[in-house]
Amino acid sequence: MYKVFVNEKKLLVSKHPENLEKDLRFESFTTLEIALDLLENTSVKELNVFGENIEEIWKEFQKLFRIIEAAGGLVSNPQGELLFIKRLGKWDLPKGKMEKGESREESAVREIEEETGLQDVELVEFINTTYHIYIERNGEKILKCTHWFEMNYDGEDTSKPQIEEGITEVAWKNTTQIEEEVFPSTFQNIKLIVKDFWNLKLK
Repeated sequence: MYKVFVNEKKLLVSKHPENLEKDLRFESFTTLEIALDLLENTSVKELNVFGENIEEIWKEFQKLFRIIEAAGGLVSNPQGELLFIKRLGKWDLPKGKMEKGESREESAVREIEEETGLQDVELVEFINTTYHIYIERNGEKILKCTHWFEMNYDGEDTSKPQIEEGITEVAWKNTTQIEEEVFPSTFQNIKLIVKDFWNLKLK
C-alpha cells in the first residue's frame, strides 16, 4: 500500500477498497488523473485507488510527476526525546533533497547535521518512505519521496537552527510534547512517520 499526501489530503493506492470517503477501481491512467483532480479541486479529503497490481498502478502514478528524492531522520537522545525543527511556523523533521552520488543514508545524516547543528549522529536503521505532492511555481507537479531513518545522538547538545534554510527553532520533544505541541502544528506525513517509528519501537 502507498500513502500519498496531496495538500494534506490522503491518497491511498491499495489492492482492495479501503472504505475511505471515495474508492476508485483502477481502470487506466485516467483513473489516477481523476483521483488527483478530486483531491485538488473538490472537498474530498481522502481517496483510495485500488487494483490487483499495486506496483503497476504506482508506476503509472509516478508518470504524472517529476520525482524528487529526499532523506531525513528521527533522531533520539538518551532521554527518549525526538529532535524537531520549526520552519515557516510548523514543526517538521530534519530532511532535505539528496545530492547527486549520495546514498540515502549519507544524505539523511548530512541533512540532519546541516539543519540542526548536531555532529556525529549515529544512523540506526531505515524506517519508511513518505510521499507528498506539490506544485512548483512554474506549474510543474512534483512527487517528493522522503526516506526516513532512525538515528541516535548522545553527544553534547550543539543544536542550532539553520537560519538560511528558514529554520527558526530546533527542539527535543518527549512523547507528550509531540502529541500536544507538534501534532497539532505539523504535516500529515510527519505524523505518519512518527507513528511508524513509535510502532517500530513497540515491536
